Amino acid sequence: MEGFDVFDIISLFGGLALFLFGMNLMSSSLEKRAGGRLKALLGNITSNPVKGFLLGVGVTAVLQSSSATTVMVVGFVNSGLMTLGQSVGIIVGANLGASITPWLLSLAGIEGGGFILEIFKMSTITPIMAVVGAVLYIFQKKPAKRDTGMIFLGFAILMYGMETMSGAVVGLRDAPEFAHIISVLSNPLVGVLAGVVITAVIQSSSASIGILQALATTGHISYGTAIPVIMGQNIGTCISALLSCIGASKNAKRAAMVHLSFNVISTVVVLPLYYLVYYLFHMSFAGLAVSSWEIAMINTAYKIISIVILAPVLRFLEPLSHLIIRDSSQGGEETLLDERLLKSPAVAVARCRSVTVAMAEEAAQSIFDAIRELTYYDEETDEKIMRSEDHVDYYEDRLGTYLVKLSAQNLSAADNAQATKLLHMISDFERISDHAVNIVKSAEEIHEKKLTFSSDAMRELNTMIDAVSEIMSLALASFRDDDLNSAVMVEPLKLVVDNLKDRIRLNHVKRMQQGECTIELGFILTDLLTNLERVSDHCSNIAGYMLEMSEDNTNIGVHEFLHNVRSGDTKEFNDYYDYFKVKYRMPEHA
Repeated sequence: MEGFDVFDIISLFGGLALFLFGMNLMSSSLEKRAGGRLKALLGNITSNPVKGFLLGVGVTAVLQSSSATTVMVVGFVNSGLMTLGQSVGIIVGANLGASITPWLLSLAGIEGGGFILEIFKMSTITPIMAVVGAVLYIFQKKPAKRDTGMIFLGFAILMYGMETMSGAVVGLRDAPEFAHIISVLSNPLVGVLAGVVITAVIQSSSASIGILQALATTGHISYGTAIPVIMGQNIGTCISALLSCIGASKNAKRAAMVHLSFNVISTVVVLPLYYLVYYLFHMSFAGLAVSSWEIAMINTAYKIISIVILAPVLRFLEPLSHLIIRDSSQGGEETLLDERLLKSPAVAVARCRSVTVAMAEEAAQSIFDAIRELTYYDEETDEKIMRSEDHVDYYEDRLGTYLVKLSAQNLSAADNAQATKLLHMISDFERISDHAVNIVKSAEEIHEKKLTFSSDAMRELNTMIDAVSEIMSLALASFRDDDLNSAVMVEPLKLVVDNLKDRIRLNHVKRMQQGECTIELGFILTDLLTNLERVSDHCSNIAGYMLEMSEDNTNIGVHEFLHNVRSGDTKEFNDYYDYFKVKYRMPEHA
């Protein structure tokens, strides 16, 4: 084309590359910076469609990407964290939340003089953002401030990419071939199709709209051209969710279909309505050229009008998705830890923690059930504990693999610490489950051989069992509820359990020497004491990780940390130790 050469093409694609990179950098940095708040938002998942809608708007405003939010929703549905019905409002809200970015990009179209206007021009904002971002990232040591610096840098790169694209298309202004291409796009069907294809290829409606805003600087983009293209762009952005649901459960596929259905129905309803109003009232604005900020306005207005018009029928999107994705169709089952969530590390860490809590509760329940088997043996409970051990092993395998993948992502300092802590803890919970199985085997042997401990041995063993039951409860509470008060009590009680084990073994040797107990029972008692003590050891590790992270002592190992706790001779430690020593005092022999 005349006035548009190969160097302009290079600049156009280079600008697009910078735009996409800046968008990705800003989005990931925003997520890291708002990780805690994002997890709090997503913790408010609700069946109330209005709250779900607001949640979708809020999360997308943070991520600056409706595609990212929708892919996340598909991951939630696939993991069973969210029902299909709950996803509808969030998906619709995500559509509106994505309208913020085009308004930021419209700064490229600001013209005129005056100090205020000059401040908001891209040529002023971009270098300021770059300088502030560089200073924060280079000279600040705190991760939160460095993340803020990356947000500014991402925005600066994005805006520079936008400016580069705008500059590259200037040569198209006087090219008759370009004017002809744009005239073809004024056909509503062609315009919608072009918007769908371009957005599907680059998988970002924000970038697609950015390209349209850059082209608007040529003066050839009219309202009549922009409106159908924008509608197509909103359909094209669904490609990310559709690709992400491949191999997912049927409900996850239906969530992606809800996203697609909403945008397709919006276009089918609003586009004819626009042309009906246009012809009835003989509006002449369709041929007028649009600016960057007017494209942002059209995009936002279209989304709001779609939501208002379709609000009464949004509840039918769920049954519609069932009609499209039928129960008889192929589809995977719900996934414990969905890899789609790895794109949002803060959310993935929160999901890992909730799965680890479920693992911890199952391991703890196995211990409580196994202890009861020593008094009231039941084969069904025996089988339940065995099944539970397999389930806990599965938890450890899935969590371990997932956490290693998660650790390779761009995590904030807090999320990285949490992931590291979980990676250590899952091993302890798995070993606790193994010890529950060992205790059950001892209970089974006692039951089958009809063995009976002496009354003194039974009283001593029950004292140790009570102490281990409490330390298990304390360790579980410390992790599940982030209860540091419970964590502090674990280590003193662990020392009491160690002393009990030594005393019981010594007393048992005396009973054997006096002929009051058999060697066979001695072996069983030794196995029980060993397993109970090791349960308390793992509880100590769990509580130690909780305290270690809270004290920011991540540079030393947990065993060294616990050694420091024990040797610190603090009044709190000694008071708890004295309390538990009295509470679990060895019973007097008859």
